[in-house]
Amino acid sequence: MKIGVNVLNFGPGTDPGVLRDWAQTVEGLGFDLLMVSDHIAITPDVAERYPAPFYEPFTTLSWLAGITTRVRLGTTVLIAPYRHPLLTARMAANLNEFSGGRFVLGVGVGWARQEFAALGVPFERRGRLTDEHLRTIRAAWADTAAYGSGTIPVWVGGHSDAGLRRAIRLGDAWHPLRRTMPWLREGLVKLRTFADEEHLPVPGFAPRIALGPTATPVDGSQRIAGEGTIDQIIDDLEQLRLLGAETVVLDPYGGDPRETSHPQAARQALATVAARFDTTRT
Repeated sequence: MKIGVNVLNFGPGTDPGVLRDWAQTVEGLGFDLLMVSDHIAITPDVAERYPAPFYEPFTTLSWLAGITTRVRLGTTVLIAPYRHPLLTARMAANLNEFSGGRFVLGVGVGWARQEFAALGVPFERRGRLTDEHLRTIRAAWADTAAYGSGTIPVWVGGHSDAGLRRAIRLGDAWHPLRRTMPWLREGLVKLRTFADEEHLPVPGFAPRIALGPTATPVDGSQRIAGEGTIDQIIDDLEQLRLLGAETVVLDPYGGDPRETSHPQAARQALATVAARFDTTRT
């Protein structure tokens, strides 16, 4: 199982130098994947959670591709309806080529109504638009003369039944974000059931979990995967491996934008996970 990291490409403490340091840390610790998130118009609903500066993912990852050599690069998640699908297909193909085939395209439908309005995209059609865009992107990539021959994995986020079916029909992996372990287990059962109903292969499993270390154990049914003591975090990773996860992405963001000015704790937590999980990774 591979381990990735969601790097914070937003907030008051983030700038190009910090992003460079993050990339060097992630690659230097031996992690397999570096991912960033996506917003374009930092409307009030977005700014409350993810304030400016917010670095656009394709340009950010293209720059980071030039200062890394091994780590894969991806989006968790690109909001599919925000860009014309042919533009997304072109940028993804170019980034994949420039990085030596290291790109992973994680996509989602989005949630920020004000941002959709600012971009002139109908919020109520975001699911249908995402399906249409993914079909167009895949059709564009099939034109290898125009877009190159590299294979780009598509991870589909989403927690609804429609999101799971989207992952089955249009994705290479299902990419749920920050859920409890029981919820993830139940989601995998539902994913397999839907795949059988549609006579399609079950996609891979690539969840994004928290990286929220605590001094004492976190108990209760609402504990999301990746929260708790280091032993709990390592056990969550092992349980996800046994559930068939191909990649697990660690997300150190706890929800307070001020955290972006103090990345040292998150980097130390990553170093601890890297040291503890290294012997069991395959």
